[in-house]
Amino acid sequence: MSIIDPFGYSLTLSEPEALAPWSGTVKAFLAHGKATPDLIGEALACDPQFAMGHATHGLFCLLLGRKELLAVAEGDWRDAEAARRLAPVTVREAVVIDALRDWLDGAPRRAAARLDAALADFPADPLLMKLAHAIYFVLGEAVAMRRSVEKVLPVYGTDHPALGYGLGCHAFALEETGAYAEAERAGRQALELAADDAWGLHAVAHVYDMTGQSETGRKWLESHTATFAHCNNFGYHVWWHLALMYLDKGDIGEVLWLYDTRIRRDHTDDYRDISNAASLLVRLEIEGVDVGQRWEELARLAETRIDDRCNVFANLHYMLSLSGGGRRQAADRMLSALSGWSEDHSDMGEVAARTGLPVARGLEAYQRGNFFSAFHHLDRARPGLQSIGGSHAQRDVFEQLAIDAALRAGLAEDAERLLRERQALRGATDRFASERLARVERMRRAERVMGDEGLRAVPL
Repeated sequence: MSIIDPFGYSLTLSEPEALAPWSGTVKAFLAHGKATPDLIGEALACDPQFAMGHATHGLFCLLLGRKELLAVAEGDWRDAEAARRLAPVTVREAVVIDALRDWLDGAPRRAAARLDAALADFPADPLLMKLAHAIYFVLGEAVAMRRSVEKVLPVYGTDHPALGYGLGCHAFALEETGAYAEAERAGRQALELAADDAWGLHAVAHVYDMTGQSETGRKWLESHTATFAHCNNFGYHVWWHLALMYLDKGDIGEVLWLYDTRIRRDHTDDYRDISNAASLLVRLEIEGVDVGQRWEELARLAETRIDDRCNVFANLHYMLSLSGGGRRQAADRMLSALSGWSEDHSDMGEVAARTGLPVARGLEAYQRGNFFSAFHHLDRARPGLQSIGGSHAQRDVFEQLAIDAALRAGLAEDAERLLRERQALRGATDRFASERLARVERMRRAERVMGDEGLRAVPL
């Protein structure tokens, strides 16, 4: 039977009782709520023939970037296809089913484009919008992410139940494309309309990070902890942002406290949680902080993920964890796995070849103390770094490592070039940059002194 959802579109359901948990699923997904898997499970239990529900569950699985969930997502597609054969589905529902097949076939770009194109006919559907947004984020396609949201927001009237979440997505896309003032305004407006919009909250935190306003960012996050209290593991990521604010202030004690009691409180093996932790430990070590035994649990978890071929961003953070934990043999296996992956004729295989492998080689060289080689590998990868996905703030760890490698290798001009390019992207100078620029100037003064003929010893 056809039932109208809260956004005015038809759903093909055989059991009307599935509508309530399905509507809850969409809202929880928009809010990054921990209830999302339970709600979609309830919807499918109510209606096992709900084709769009199965396909959406499959896309949720693929967004998690875990090898073992590929088979689950494949099963979801089979269930969706079987349901589609039993009862004709709408065009909108077919788009979600076919997008799942696209990604399973190694083409997440095609999946995102398919969902995005469907917004022309179903602009008020926040599920299509958020799915396209999420996949574009995984692909690092910020311009597409912004364009996608901006073409549907005009139809989100003040009475649209997802307007706040739409504005939160717009805020993040604005920030990732450098429109910082507009992003801050959109993110603040999003929270006024949807008090649990953790994505919009974190978009504003990104603005403060990128524009060197760590104290403003600290106050923003600490005054809105209730906004992400309902979150799934995304909550750990928001705490990570707060830790970055404290790191910029030089408060190492607070950073370590947040790491132990918030960011790694639960020792999960989700790649996003590991990436929060690994990138923070790297930043601390670059600052000369002894992080103790904290690498060990990350390295242990990362070693079980060497053969995952789901997400290049994830694998590079596993590589960071293995290197930080001193597991050189496992790191070598990760390099071999990335090399094999780079031969795949898939979207992620191409990213592994073009960017993932050079970055991983740079990380290995850095860990071995070969900073000249590390710099050149990392610098080679920088033009394509956005393709690994994630945000500017998340990818910044690789920029910091490249800069640190250049400094350690005595490459003052290269270090300054990277620092200036990073500063142009971020819109402001943070503490990391100001301290390294001062170090570059000291290196140059030393070079001038060494080259001053008047200071050379004169033979007797």
